[in-house]
Amino acid sequence: MKKILNSPETYVDEMLEGLCAAHPQYYQQPESRVIVRTGGTPAGQVGIVTGGGSGHLPVFTGYVGPGLLSAAAIGNVFASPSAEKMASAIRHAHGGAGVLLLYGNYGGDVMNFDMAAEMVGLEDDIATTTVLLADDVCSAPPEQAAKRRGVAGMVYAFKIAGARAAQGGDLAAVTRAARKAADACRSIGMALTPCTVPQAGKPTFVIGEDEMEMGMGIHGEPGIWRGPLKAADAIADEMVDRLLADLPLGKGDRISLLVNSLGATPPEELYILYRRARARFADQGVKIVQPLVGRYATSMEMAGASITLCRLDEELEGLLKAPAECAFWRV
Repeated sequence: MKKILNSPETYVDEMLEGLCAAHPQYYQQPESRVIVRTGGTPAGQVGIVTGGGSGHLPVFTGYVGPGLLSAAAIGNVFASPSAEKMASAIRHAHGGAGVLLLYGNYGGDVMNFDMAAEMVGLEDDIATTTVLLADDVCSAPPEQAAKRRGVAGMVYAFKIAGARAAQGGDLAAVTRAARKAADACRSIGMALTPCTVPQAGKPTFVIGEDEMEMGMGIHGEPGIWRGPLKAADAIADEMVDRLLADLPLGKGDRISLLVNSLGATPPEELYILYRRARARFADQGVKIVQPLVGRYATSMEMAGASITLCRLDEELEGLLKAPAECAFWRV
């Protein structure tokens, strides 16, 4: 294992300390493993809390900021935060108007957030709602969509829900916007290499030098096929085909498209993928607005990429274009 670290045990805490030290205008850490927006949630505004394992920056902590999230609870690499840390994040995010819990569909996160919501409801009388992201089309068939993993689609949900909260929407309105965004997103990923979790000290899986895996999850969950590495256009074509099979689009539709590095894939290769994907959607008569290309939801140093589409209507497009700011994304 070659990593820039002092010890596996201090990896996450030292990362969070550095994040807050580098960007104090956005992030504060009132206690270990809880990141809150500098200045707090404005009084009377709905708070938005997320949480999950480390190893995915900018998800989760990176999207705390004005027009985005209010707070995040952070676990070890690829491991859920505790219910206690989630409850603390909710308390810090509460501005008097309730708190939306917005996160990916993973068993440990769901269990702990459910417990946290019960804790703050009983102990602090804080109203909460929950929206789960389940946008990974390869993790379950459409008829079992509720079982799908949440991946990069949560970036759109964070932005859209955060904009609605900043506009003064109540808890029900912010929750509806988040749910609408989540339902509008579809994602697919592909991997070229594994990554190494510091505390494990070895790769999460093994893949041949000349191989790729389509549909792999952001923790190394198995994909739908593994085989020889294909050319970029063929990779993009299959990813777009699978997205369109799950969410058909046609002439006049508008989407935002995210071409995301899983960690090690450089921008040059992402733009090669975006070029082809854009052409494919243009052939369908689909207009791409406010595209995103870069590292938005990673998996440590995994080489690979994901593509996410978010189908827009007038409301979602307006919320996507509303002002927002964090260390990793500014609108």
